[in-house]
Amino acid sequence: MNIFARCLLGACIALAGSIGPAWAQSRTIILATTTSTQDSGLLDVLVPMFEKRTGYTVKTVAVGTGQALALAARGEADVTLAHAPSLEKKYVAAGKMLDRRLVMYNDFVIVGPGEDPAKLKGLREARETMKRIAESQSRFVSRGDNSGTHNLELALWKAAGIEPRGGWYIESGQGMGQTLGIASDRKAYTITDRATFLAFQKRIAVEILVEKDRPLLNLYSVMQVNPANGPRVNAAGGRAFAEFMLSPEAQAVIRGFGVEKYGQPLFVPIAGKKDEDF
Repeated sequence: MNIFARCLLGACIALAGSIGPAWAQSRTIILATTTSTQDSGLLDVLVPMFEKRTGYTVKTVAVGTGQALALAARGEADVTLAHAPSLEKKYVAAGKMLDRRLVMYNDFVIVGPGEDPAKLKGLREARETMKRIAESQSRFVSRGDNSGTHNLELALWKAAGIEPRGGWYIESGQGMGQTLGIASDRKAYTITDRATFLAFQKRIAVEILVEKDRPLLNLYSVMQVNPANGPRVNAAGGRAFAEFMLSPEAQAVIRGFGVEKYGQPLFVPIAGKKDEDF
């Protein structure tokens, strides 16, 4: 073999080595999403459907929305499913996330022990609810993890003119299911998405006390990760998953999910809707 042929062979081997892993991973998608979509069981239905339909394999990373978006911004995920609109829009404006589209909604509810020491039952405004919890210094468990739920909670404290602090205010640093368990054990209040509450209600001793105030609306969006975020971003896979979540097939599953088990759907599909529609 002459020198030219050897150099050519070496270059081909080097090129194969550099693109081989990326090519091998091209059928794998990393979905960064919230613990609520995982804990509710919805992804246990949708992900296998998507994999069967497309041939992709999905690896799900379920964390708080803030962590999910941060992973995506570092190029460590290919697509996100999140529920913190104001935070999501910052990442889109910064060019880290692309094509934010609404997928579904449910709502947040304020739950607590049946004894209801802060006398919340019957209240209609979430802001007044937060005031009563703080004034009575009743135990409240915050996720404290920059998740969509945590961001909503902080917005409610701000609207109530309160900066929560003291022994009554407990930060779990955990996902929604674990936080509900802590609230149950400590006979405390917390804020949760309705889907996770229904999924865990037989295992916890808290009940819904305040619900259906407009600030408690919980919008979920799917966003593709900008391939400029890192060399491992699977842009085609991320786009495929986003399109699937908005497809009639997936939206039909979302519409009926939970009805048989809980007597009500856990989410409402809203593909094609805009934030200003709510």
